[in-house]
Amino acid sequence: MKKTLAWAVTVVTAATCTLGAALPAVAADTTTPPAATSAAVTSAAPGSTFDTSRLSPDLKALADQALAQLPADWQQHRDAATAAFGIHDTQWAALRDSVINPGDYQCESNALRDYQRTLLQGANFEPLFFLYFLGVFDMPTYDALYFGSESKSNTFGVNGEYTNELTSESKDLKRFWDIHSDDIQLVPMHGRELFSSPERLAPVVSLMYGIPEENRKVALGLASLIIDVINLDPVLQGGDNPFFTLNAFAFSEKGAPHPAGIGDRIVMGDGILEAMRAIGLGATAPRAILAHEFGHHVQYEDDLIGDRDGTPEGSRRVELMADAYGTYFLTHSRGEALNAKRLLDSEKSFYQVGDCAFSSPGHHGTPNQRFATASWAAGVANDAANQGHILPSLTFDALFETKLPDLVKPDATN
Repeated sequence: MKKTLAWAVTVVTAATCTLGAALPAVAADTTTPPAATSAAVTSAAPGSTFDTSRLSPDLKALADQALAQLPADWQQHRDAATAAFGIHDTQWAALRDSVINPGDYQCESNALRDYQRTLLQGANFEPLFFLYFLGVFDMPTYDALYFGSESKSNTFGVNGEYTNELTSESKDLKRFWDIHSDDIQLVPMHGRELFSSPERLAPVVSLMYGIPEENRKVALGLASLIIDVINLDPVLQGGDNPFFTLNAFAFSEKGAPHPAGIGDRIVMGDGILEAMRAIGLGATAPRAILAHEFGHHVQYEDDLIGDRDGTPEGSRRVELMADAYGTYFLTHSRGEALNAKRLLDSEKSFYQVGDCAFSSPGHHGTPNQRFATASWAAGVANDAANQGHILPSLTFDALFETKLPDLVKPDATN
């Protein structure tokens, strides 16, 4: 069984594999010559070499040093690590045929998409493409997943503003759901903290590129060069640009423990928390994201992922189910007890993160489907005759499976 990494929030520029597709759209607002942009896109393709001849002198010097120090098989190690940890599995695996008709569904621009398009405005594309080529935008994920751990000293949010809220909710979630959850760690994902020094970054560099421990000097040198490239562009804010950490995910090793003992965890990135604040959803969305991610752990523990995982329909079922588990907890009198109407009003915007990637094995469901699922789950909590009773997780799943065909009907027929 492969490792499982469930991505909660799919934002176009959140992950390394997206960068090649996202940057040209922004390039229209820059002064980068078309020829240079085209060359950069080609150079940045995974598995290729990187032509540094068109780079500015400062960046070319750093890039040449970095490429000279990388092991010959660094790309294979990077790709193997990505596959082993499932980092891109749900969103960026090979596209598969889908029976879903895109013409029947609604997907429109929204505040979150508008916000994420602003993150790289004014950025220099040369260092961006080189960082993409090296896989640097995945490094905060590796750091949180492989080296992070739950600790009383952890903070959530760029300024720690979500620390109390999320740590308290994590405890509530463990009390609420009837699964084994004592071992689920809540771990932050920070950007600038990781890129603060070569010593801090070097273990991630070694992990990604397959650099042996005895070659720590090489890892330190590469880490230093990566930090220098990041610092060439003030738009990247030394790693604090939300671009680096614009995601949240759940990870489980159930059935396939990793030799390093990573264990079960939920990772919350500073970037996604900042994004929710920026679009006016900071009061509810962070809790909704965490509740959704914990819903994935309910699925793992109850073996609810099923053999349909890996197809668009299977992924949609898994993600909508996690939405349902999350909203049920948030609105239940023994959960967060949030006002259902106010929560759902907020989630009209929050669930706009739904996508129209109908043929992608990481399809999360359309915005309308995600909101319909949340509305249904809130109704299950609020309409219960016994408000103090928490449905067993498997009983709740049975209700969800019965309702699912209605939740995924084309928008035109809802």
